Amino acid sequence: MPAELTRAYTPVDGHIIFSRQSSDAATSGRPAVVLVHGLGTSSLYMAPTAVRLAEDFRVYALDLPGFGHSSKPPRALDLPAQAAVLANWMSALGLHRAPMVGNSFGCQVIAAFGLRYPDRLERGVLQGPTIDRHARTAIQQFGRFALDLPQERVPEYFINAHDYWRTGLHRGWETFQIALKDRIEDNVPRLEMPVLVVRGQRDPIVSQRWVEELTGLLPNGRLVITRGAHTPNFSEPEAFSGVVRAFLLPASS
Repeated sequence: MPAELTRAYTPVDGHIIFSRQSSDAATSGRPAVVLVHGLGTSSLYMAPTAVRLAEDFRVYALDLPGFGHSSKPPRALDLPAQAAVLANWMSALGLHRAPMVGNSFGCQVIAAFGLRYPDRLERGVLQGPTIDRHARTAIQQFGRFALDLPQERVPEYFINAHDYWRTGLHRGWETFQIALKDRIEDNVPRLEMPVLVVRGQRDPIVSQRWVEELTGLLPNGRLVITRGAHTPNFSEPEAFSGVVRAFLLPASS
């Protein structure tokens, strides 16, 4: 039976950060892993993977500031600011160092975090890393997003629609502009820790050419292709958590 997750609210740098965490006391001695959601969404669509990883890890899936149940600053935070809040949130929870698993825009947050706090990122899993440099315009990204929608599970439509509503149009657009301007390909060559790049084989948002290029830029990178489209963390959690577990457990054994 999948593990249950508890809810927590943590004050950090003037924000209140909401997170879903492992609830089983038996996980207290297990290695930790942090899950980071994508643009406009929240930890809720990371939950299917989180509950499966909780069988082997202490799981922490947060809502970044401005998203989900976390507090909403007046303006969208840029990536360095998101990375700083993430670092201080970890400190508040007593997590000095941990591996991280991100989806989509969450990969950009993790790359920014690893660039600024390399001693605190044990390993990284970048699933569906944006923004594909071969489609770095709003029109191209919206077009690819539209192609992805029919390939995802219907329950995700409702989860994401609710999350987008909570985020708000203005904040969502501001964050989208931040994502477009960020060149993750300039950051990953400086990530010395092991990094796994994951792409769903039917993902129209992130191309095969892009993930191969990104993996090639990593000093210690690997690429794995899974089933599904852009969000196997929700649509294929068994397969995706298996890939994550196989990558993380050697570092924690």
